[in-house]
Amino acid sequence: MYPQNFEEKIVWYSITGIYILYLMGAQHLLAPGLAWFLAFYLCKKLWNQTEDTPPEERITIPIGIWVWIICMLFMEVALVAAHLDFDMSLFKTIKSSINFFIRTWALFALFPLIGCLKIRPQLIYRAICIVCLQSLIIIPICYVASLIHLKSLLYVSPLFKLGGVGAEYYNVYLYGVDGETHQARLYLFTPWAPALGLVGDLYFFLTYKEASKKWRWIGIIGAAAMVWGSASRLGILCFLILPVVNFVLCYFSRPIVQLGTGIISFLAGLFGLQIINWAKDFKAQFDGQRAGSSRVREILGNLAMYRWKTEAPIWGHGVAEPKGPPVAAGKPIGSHHAWFGLLFTNGIVGLIAFAIPLIWTFIEFFIKAQKSDLAKIALGVVLVLFFYSFAENIESLIYVYWPALVIMGIAFKEKVSFNILS
Repeated sequence: MYPQNFEEKIVWYSITGIYILYLMGAQHLLAPGLAWFLAFYLCKKLWNQTEDTPPEERITIPIGIWVWIICMLFMEVALVAAHLDFDMSLFKTIKSSINFFIRTWALFALFPLIGCLKIRPQLIYRAICIVCLQSLIIIPICYVASLIHLKSLLYVSPLFKLGGVGAEYYNVYLYGVDGETHQARLYLFTPWAPALGLVGDLYFFLTYKEASKKWRWIGIIGAAAMVWGSASRLGILCFLILPVVNFVLCYFSRPIVQLGTGIISFLAGLFGLQIINWAKDFKAQFDGQRAGSSRVREILGNLAMYRWKTEAPIWGHGVAEPKGPPVAAGKPIGSHHAWFGLLFTNGIVGLIAFAIPLIWTFIEFFIKAQKSDLAKIALGVVLVLFFYSFAENIESLIYVYWPALVIMGIAFKEKVSFNILS
């Protein structure tokens, strides 16, 4: 499995060379650059397209991708309006547009758009499996480094000076240390441990349909090792639950699945009170594993909601508050939660601008997944992103999981019959 054209070569080497890019600190710069470059490349091909262009070379942009494009443009409108609302300077508005739109939210539209190019999903599956193999080699080295107490932070990439955002995106770590348990947590090529859990969960779905059994198992084991090494509570929970949820959704049109869900619903009605109590106990235990982290997240959410409602309900504040109060451990207000963060920075307009395409994407892939293997993978990607949106600012991490968005774009492009009962 090797790249066969220009766009495949760029995608292939950008994925398989991820550890080299991480050591250079170039990921956060390269991924947005890659997205915008290939998007302009696609526009050029679209401009040069004529009636004589062979059908296999033609580029069409599906309606699902147009939904993302239009809604992400509204995200920029909200950002600019918020800056005007708070009388921020033109320089500040341009800087925020670069750092908090061009490098983040815009990528939700651009990477699926790139999927309209001639890029085979199998190529991305194999590239991800290669990254998982690389990770399986590097993970033991990181654990040994933690056991012999080598310095966890190796260096900060000099590219940080070009970045315009926090140094955490340019730090190169061997491992991290949990502030409460003092146990080692892996970062690998991500900025922090929960981000590695997110990547591992996405990689599981991206490797599951790899054609080669050998590479598929390498990918699955590598993805599981990422999730386990991250020690992310949500990462482990998603790794255990979402494959089952995805299976039920993908085969929902089959009578046996409908019968099974009907029986489960009936039993849930009978034992509803016990299930609710069990869920409460589980949540308490889940939060108690890292009580300090859960407390900070709750405080940040409450602060973001209060200040959104009282100060900037329509357009938001434009940017997250860089340093929160001591009670929130100094964490930025508007962080650690995509939805609260959206309300704080982009207001109700921003929240709607993200919710609409996410719901559209879920519905389209749910329908397509009844017949399409590619849509099954894309639906798994949507589920992971949805769950993680309640714990991370997922827009700021696109630069490490962008291959999943390209798969979404390819799935949008795929033609599938919508008669799920046939």
